[in-house]
Amino acid sequence: LLGLGVLWGVSELFLGMTWGGPMKHAFAGALHLAWHRRAERFGGGRSTGLKPLDLDDPHAPLGVEKPKDFTWNQLLGFDACVQCGKCEAACPAFAAGQPLNPKKLIQDMVVGLAGGTDAKFAGSPYPGKPVGEHAGNPHQPIVNGLVDAETLWSCTTCRACVEECPMMIEHVDAIVDMRRHLTLEKGATPNKGAEVLDNLIATDNPGGFAPGGRMNWAADLNLDVLSEVHDTEVLFWVGDGAFDMRNQRTLRAFVKVLKAANVSFAVLGLEERDSGDVARRLGDEATFQLLARRNIQTLAQYRFARIVTCDPHSFHVLKNEYPAFGGDYEVHHHSGYLAELIGAGRLNLGQHNGASVTYHDPCYLGRYNGEYEAPREVLRALGIEVREMQRSGFRSRCCGGGGGAPITDIPGKQRIPDMRMQDIRETAAEVVAVGCPQCTAMLEGVVEPRPLIKDLAELVADALLEAPLASKPLPSKREPAEVH
Repeated sequence: LLGLGVLWGVSELFLGMTWGGPMKHAFAGALHLAWHRRAERFGGGRSTGLKPLDLDDPHAPLGVEKPKDFTWNQLLGFDACVQCGKCEAACPAFAAGQPLNPKKLIQDMVVGLAGGTDAKFAGSPYPGKPVGEHAGNPHQPIVNGLVDAETLWSCTTCRACVEECPMMIEHVDAIVDMRRHLTLEKGATPNKGAEVLDNLIATDNPGGFAPGGRMNWAADLNLDVLSEVHDTEVLFWVGDGAFDMRNQRTLRAFVKVLKAANVSFAVLGLEERDSGDVARRLGDEATFQLLARRNIQTLAQYRFARIVTCDPHSFHVLKNEYPAFGGDYEVHHHSGYLAELIGAGRLNLGQHNGASVTYHDPCYLGRYNGEYEAPREVLRALGIEVREMQRSGFRSRCCGGGGGAPITDIPGKQRIPDMRMQDIRETAAEVVAVGCPQCTAMLEGVVEPRPLIKDLAELVADALLEAPLASKPLPSKREPAEVH
């Protein structure tokens, strides 16, 4: 009898922890963590760059069409979901009433692999999408079966869901994999998506601006161009903000700071192309790889010690995604470089004018790259005591500008930047310090009255005193510290 009891207990444990059992997530979770597709995340490391597609293999799939197309360890990750709802609580699209709930999306992938409908899902549905109307199986296309396309296009790729997940599920990877199929196989990028992708191919920038106008913002600044000097300490990666009148103020402010610090720097000028970030987030891996390879080929002609950019999206792509194509560079966001210049005594700074300040953490600087402290170091150097928002650091709320979201423009009950502005208003700050051109654009798009939006470079440039300082060497490389 004892033997039978033990056998029964073992069998119950086995059945409970395998397919269909109430504890299957524990078994799947252990396997998922053991064979995680981003092992670098263990031990405090970071791995946030998207995995490239093999476009040279005619038999390689272009993204994910059906549940069976996901990799085996992605499928394990879906089964590891404990439905705790932390991703749902963190998702800006869900909070805005757009048709995305990352928790339900993962559960829909589980349903798709097993076969069936979402009728038994007991959590919050996709906003505006009743439960029970979606079904699928491993061999059935996911879109318009398990999920609607607008669910995938609602994602801002902010990684708030990924950061919160106790089982380390990679929601964003799955969403981009499904977008890749829609874009590359179906040509089904909504709203202005197709136009933007066409512009990137035709003009090397998403706005379709004439490439010859890329340096108009600096016509009076007498900047060194790498094609003329060939060798420099700092390559200033300007980004597509060169075509935006508001962002040009940030670029000019940063140039003013670099000159005040006697930094040897140059720009690529007309040779610079879009980094490919928005193409990749929209699922157009082909256009991303085309832009990346062309930029890498251009950069290979010159010598520079580091790349510095004011755009966290370009920073992320150059630092974390170009290495897969042979582009290995030392890349800095301008907040980190400003902190280095200040720490080395290279800037003669006065104090901020007294207006109260809060700081908005950009997703692609913070959650993607772990840099939360450098911007705050810069603000402290200006005598600013930051009024932190409740959602700051790695829990910062997205502005709504990432992942091509302003391009696909999926409607909800409210706008994500309006929600972020409400977070800001709760601090009663008069100025919002930012470190991203997309964050600037999204927050300045909120109806006034609202606080003044200023980039870190603008705040530093405003505080510069006339007396120049002698050039000093920069300190050793600083490591980002996380703010919780």
